[in-house]
Amino acid sequence: MEKFYSSSMLPIHEIQPRLAKAIKHAKRILLSAPTGSGKSTQIPQMLLDMGALGTQGRVVVLQPRRLATRMLAERVAQERGGNLGDEVGYQIRFESHIGADTRIQFETEGILLRRMLSEPTLPGVAAIVFDEFHERHVYGDVTLAQALELQRTSRPDLLVVVMSATLDTRLLEPYLAPCELIRSEGRMHPVEVAYLSRPLHGDPEPPWEAAAAAYENAVRNGRAEGDTLIFMPGAYEIQRTIEALRHTPAAKGALLLPLHGELPPQEQDAAVSPQTGRKIVVATNVAETSLTIEGIRLVIDSGLARVARFDPWRGINTLLVEHISKASADQRAGRAGRTAPGYALRLWTEAEQAGRAEQDVPEIKRVDPAEILLTLKALGIEDVEAFPWLEPPEPKAMERALGLLHDLGALDAAGRPSPLGLRMLCFPLHPRYSRMLLAAAERGAVRPIALIAAIAQGRPLFVRNAGKQTVEQRRDILGDTGGSDLFLLMRAWHYARNNRFDVGRCRRLGIHAAAARQVGPLWERFLRIAESQRLPVETAAPEDEDIAKCILAGFSDQVARRLDKGTLRCELVHGRRGELARDSIADEADLLVANEIHEIGRGDGELQVLLTQATAIQEAWLRDLYPDDFADQTSVQWDSAARRVTARRETTFRGLVLTAKPLESPPAEEAARLLAKAVLHGECTLKEWGHAVEQWMARVNLLAEAWPEWALPTYDEAARELLLQQICHGSASYKDIKTKPVLHTVKSLLSPAQQALVDQHAPERVELANERKVNIHYAQAAQPFISARIQELFGVDRLPTLAAGRIPLTLHILAPSHRPVQITRDLPGFWRDHYPRIKQELQRKYPKHEWR
Repeated sequence: MEKFYSSSMLPIHEIQPRLAKAIKHAKRILLSAPTGSGKSTQIPQMLLDMGALGTQGRVVVLQPRRLATRMLAERVAQERGGNLGDEVGYQIRFESHIGADTRIQFETEGILLRRMLSEPTLPGVAAIVFDEFHERHVYGDVTLAQALELQRTSRPDLLVVVMSATLDTRLLEPYLAPCELIRSEGRMHPVEVAYLSRPLHGDPEPPWEAAAAAYENAVRNGRAEGDTLIFMPGAYEIQRTIEALRHTPAAKGALLLPLHGELPPQEQDAAVSPQTGRKIVVATNVAETSLTIEGIRLVIDSGLARVARFDPWRGINTLLVEHISKASADQRAGRAGRTAPGYALRLWTEAEQAGRAEQDVPEIKRVDPAEILLTLKALGIEDVEAFPWLEPPEPKAMERALGLLHDLGALDAAGRPSPLGLRMLCFPLHPRYSRMLLAAAERGAVRPIALIAAIAQGRPLFVRNAGKQTVEQRRDILGDTGGSDLFLLMRAWHYARNNRFDVGRCRRLGIHAAAARQVGPLWERFLRIAESQRLPVETAAPEDEDIAKCILAGFSDQVARRLDKGTLRCELVHGRRGELARDSIADEADLLVANEIHEIGRGDGELQVLLTQATAIQEAWLRDLYPDDFADQTSVQWDSAARRVTARRETTFRGLVLTAKPLESPPAEEAARLLAKAVLHGECTLKEWGHAVEQWMARVNLLAEAWPEWALPTYDEAARELLLQQICHGSASYKDIKTKPVLHTVKSLLSPAQQALVDQHAPERVELANERKVNIHYAQAAQPFISARIQELFGVDRLPTLAAGRIPLTLHILAPSHRPVQITRDLPGFWRDHYPRIKQELQRKYPKHEWR
C-alpha cells in the first residue's frame, strides 16, 4: 500500500519536544491537535522512538471504529517498513494481527477493557493512547476511568495520553489532574463553507439526490478541483448516492468509491488510497476522524449519521439516523482543507445550522448502559454508582439496566455476575440478544434468533397504518404465524428477499423494501458472531415453541397477561399496565411477551402504553425457565363499591398475577388496616365516633402539651389509625363496624392513672365562683373556652384555670339571646370597663332580665 503522504511533513511533529519534556515528569497527557495533523499515526511512533515505552513495553492505541483501527495500523506498519503483526499490529473483535514483538498495538475501545477481566494490571502495556476521545464512546469513557484507577494503585508507571481535535478540556483537565496539556496548532488550509438556500423535505428530496445535484453544481461553478468526499449516514444511503452520481454528467469518468465499516478490507483500502484521475468517495462518519484521504478538496455533507441510542420501545440500543452536531460538521468540513484550500457544501440551511447542538451527546447519556454495567461488575466493581465516571449514566437508566440484568439472569441476587452473565459478555450485542443467542444454542434456534435480532436493529419492517386490506392480504400470503408477530416479521423478510426486495411487491404487503434490504447483512454478521463463539448453527428448522422460548429469554421483563378476553388490556411484570396492539397476531393469547413497549402521549396528558411485536407464551415455560421468580401470596383489597375487604390467593411471576382464587375470610390484620384507612379517608363513618370522642382526644393532647413531664401519650394521625385498627379488628365490612363502641377503645391508649389526671386537670365541666357548672369546649390546636350568659356570671369575679394553672380559660360572654357580646380572659376588666356600656344597650332590649 502506498503512503498517503510523507510523515515528515505532518504538522504534529512540531510538538515532539514538548511531548518528550512532558513525559519525563507526568504520566497523564492531554493533547489537542487539529484534524489531519497526523496525531493518530505519529504520536504512538514518537512514544516508541523516544523511549517512553521502555525496552519491551507496548503502546495500545484505542480507536472508536474498527475501520480506522485496521487502516491506521497498516499505515504505521508501512511507515516503519514492517509487516502487520510484527512491530505494529491491530486487534478488533474476532480479528487479531498481533505478535510477540508488537510494540504499537491499535485496538477498538472495548478490547482493552475486556482484557482487564483476565489481566487486571495489563502486564506489558507501558502506555495507553485514547485517540479521537471527543467521540465519547461508552467503552472509551470507562476504559479511561479504569486506566486512571490502575495508575493510582498498582501501575503508577502507566502512561495515559488522551487526544483529539476537539477535546473538551474544561471537562477533562480536572478529571485527569494532575496532567500536562499540549496543544498543536497544525497547518490547516482555509475551507469555505456553503449552505443550501432552502431545506430538504424528506422523501421528495432524499439526501442522495441532493448530494448528486450539489456535486453537479460544484463542478459547474469550478468548486470540484481535486477529489470529493460525500458524507452519508449508512451503507444504503451510500449505495443510492453512488447510483445517483452515475446518472450525473458531471461525475462521468470519476471513480466512485464507497467507504463504510462493513466493506471488505480491499474495498476500504481502495477508497482511501491515491488513485489516478478524479475520485469521489461516499462515506459514513468513519471518514470524519482518524483517517485522512489525500487530495480531498470538496466535501458534501448530508448532515446525517447513524447514532447509537437507547430505544425505550424496543428495550435495546438501536442505530437511528439523526442530525449531526456543529462540532461534527466542522470535523467533516476540515477534511477538505488538509493539503490545499477547500470547499464544503452542507445540505442544510444556515437557519438549520443555528438550531443544531454544539457537541454530540456522550454515548453514556444516550444508550442503555446494561452491557457496560455488566462488564464493570465482571471487573469486580460492586458499586457501579460510585464508579469514577467522567459523566455517569442517568440514574433512571442505571436503575433500569441493573433491573434488566437481574431479569436476564446475568446478575445473581447479590448483584454479582453469574456464570451466564460472564458468558453473555463474549457477544458484542445488547445483553437481551446475547441471552437469546445462548438460549438459541440450547434449543437449535440460532438462525431465526439471529434474524430476529437483525430485524430489530433497523427501521420498522412494516409500513405504519397500512390499511385493513393490506394487513389481511399480508396474513393470507404469509400464512399462520403461530401466535407471534415476530414470526410474521421473519416471514415478511423472507418474502421480500425471495422477491429481490422489489418495491412494488413489498408495498402490496405493507413491507418497507429499503428496511428489509438492510436486514440481510446484519443477519450474516450475527451468524458469524454466533459461529465465532462456537454456537451450533442448526441446519434443520426449529420448532416454533423453541423460538418463542428464546424470545422469552431475552424479554422476560416484558411478560404480560391479558386482563380479560373482551379487551386488549394487559398487566405486565413489575407492576405495569398496557394494551396489546389491535393488529397483533397474539391477540388470542392469555400470556404473552412483548418485544416493544410504546409510550404514546394523549391529548389529555395521559400516556397510552402499547404492546407490540408480541409472542404468545405459556405459564409452564415461565416455571421451567424462571422457577425462582414465582411466588404464592395472599392479596387483600378494599372494595369501595361493596364497602368491604376482599382477599384472594395469588400465584405471581415477578409481581404479575397469573392465577387467583378468592378466600372466604381475609386476614384479620390486613382487613383491619384497610377498614381503618377507609374510615380515615371518609369512605365509612362510625356512628359512635362523635363529639365526646373528639373532646376526649383534644383534652389529652392539650394536657400533654402543657405538662410534658407527665409523658402522656397523644392522639396524632398514627395513633388514630392504630385505634381504628383496634376497633375494626375481627371485621371485614363497613356493616360490621358501623355501630361499634368507640370511646372505651380510644381511652385505652392511657392507663387508668393517666385518665384520672386528665379528668382532674382537663375536666369536661368547670365550677364557677357562683357555684354554677359550665361545659368546657376543647378543640385540636386551639385554646379551650367556656360560654355563659351575663346573668349566669353575676357573682363571678375571676376565671378558673386548667392543668394546675398552666392553661387559662377563655370566656365567651353571651347576651340573653345566647349571642356573643364579648370574648375575654380578663373578667375583672370586663366588669369594670365594658359591662356598663353593654348593660345600657342590652337592658333596653331585654328589660325583663335581671341586671345588676
